[in-house]
Amino acid sequence: MYTAFAEQFAQELDRLVDASSVAVIGHVRPDGDAIGSVTALVAMLRQKGVNAHGFIGQEERFSEDLYTIPGADDIRTVAHFPDDVTAVVTVDCASIDRTGTLQDEIAALDKTVVIDHHSSNTNFGYKNFVIAESEATAVMLYYLIDALDVELTTDIAHSLYAGVLTDTGSFRWGGSSMHEVASKLVATGIDQQAIAYDLVDRITTQDLKFNGQILSNLQVLDAGKIKIACLTAPYELINGRPKSTIESLINFVRATDDTDMGCVFKEQQPGQWTVSLRSRTLDVSRFAIALGGGGHEPAAGYSDEGTEQDLINHLVQVVKENS
Repeated sequence: MYTAFAEQFAQELDRLVDASSVAVIGHVRPDGDAIGSVTALVAMLRQKGVNAHGFIGQEERFSEDLYTIPGADDIRTVAHFPDDVTAVVTVDCASIDRTGTLQDEIAALDKTVVIDHHSSNTNFGYKNFVIAESEATAVMLYYLIDALDVELTTDIAHSLYAGVLTDTGSFRWGGSSMHEVASKLVATGIDQQAIAYDLVDRITTQDLKFNGQILSNLQVLDAGKIKIACLTAPYELINGRPKSTIESLINFVRATDDTDMGCVFKEQQPGQWTVSLRSRTLDVSRFAIALGGGGHEPAAGYSDEGTEQDLINHLVQVVKENS
């Protein structure tokens, strides 16, 4: 499956070389796989003479820990494309709305190429390279190295390793391919311990205090046959706090022995929430999709509006209806 994808993407190369400027786009509120995939693909395409640039369709900076990935400083967070963009490749975007402020401009362009591993992908491109079995979009991009005949530099390896590390829960889930790819990336000389520290382990004493505040209000929701370990991070607590700290909350409820799934409600603006779902045993993507989001079987998310109780009611109802 990877060979066919790589060969077919390589057939797009001449068109991308001829474009005045190619936008490589990751999803809004990006994670390590999105930023790692954007930076890696931009670097690969530039080796082949493509005038490629990375973009995220939001005006605010993304999580500071992600700026440790080589090339992340060059990714532009924008409301609109520069005028010279004539071709688009999206990475790790399951639907066009995940491209944020850029979705209307992408829809107006011909021949958008989609590279993704989400089973919920809507196939919104001219070419849709979607491998749901892949552990991360970064795993898919690794297989472009030979097909495009590019050098696997340590910067590209760092970017791809960051994507695989973060999208597999530090290699907690996935198949043999993620370990095979990680082995090849580590062999380039990247500092895997430093990457893990930057993206997974880094924490401050203030972060620990914040975690304690959130954890002290842990709830267990009863959704019929399913029990949900739920944390709520209200706006007044998370406003101004590092995004990486907020996103790491899900790790505390991902796999509690006495519940079936974990959930974190994060109030990004008053009354506007993003929600993370995790489970070792359930396909949480079906709940996220029913609530307008998407993701993978063990890890998914969606957005919602209202009070904390509104969100609880919505989630419990959907879980009951879809289990």
